[in-house]
Amino acid sequence: MEATVTRYHHGDLRAALVEASFEVLAECGLQRFSVAAVARRIGVSTAAPYRHFPDRAHLLSAVSAAAARDLRTAIEAVVFETEEPGARMAAVAGAYVRYVGRTGAGMSVIFAAELYEVADDARRSETRALMTTLLDLASAAAGYPAATRLLEATLAVAHGYVSLFAEGFFALKDRPLDEIADRATEAALTLVD
Repeated sequence: MEATVTRYHHGDLRAALVEASFEVLAECGLQRFSVAAVARRIGVSTAAPYRHFPDRAHLLSAVSAAAARDLRTAIEAVVFETEEPGARMAAVAGAYVRYVGRTGAGMSVIFAAELYEVADDARRSETRALMTTLLDLASAAAGYPAATRLLEATLAVAHGYVSLFAEGFFALKDRPLDEIADRATEAALTLVD
């Protein structure tokens, strides 16, 4: 992983750290994510991030809040292209694949177990808003109580496709991310039907 020294120029270090965190997550995943790698990415000392975040979990909490907000925005941008509730719910899978494929920040980052003990109202608010949106879409498609099962299945399909994409499963056929997202949407549509 190469550092990009020219990206940060004594501006908003906190925002630069969060932005660079997405790049590091997309390259190496949550397990190999480190504050030091983020610092190197933007060309600051490995001690500099600790002026804004006391530890890895607090940096990830800020990333989680941004990811939940941005994922919700990405989902809302595509689901309302159709009136049919089932198609809207299926579109969640495609939006998830596209977002996570670009950023590396899916549900495993948004709801990372290490964040449970971090008191962060912004993260809690954003994750709650994301889940409310998802549950509303699932309820419209399947009704209550089937909505939670539909939501679980849709996210499992989407997460599975993006994981296979990230792990190179589709590399032999050189499939673009958008095609994989469309496949996830098609698979999720079968869950609704």
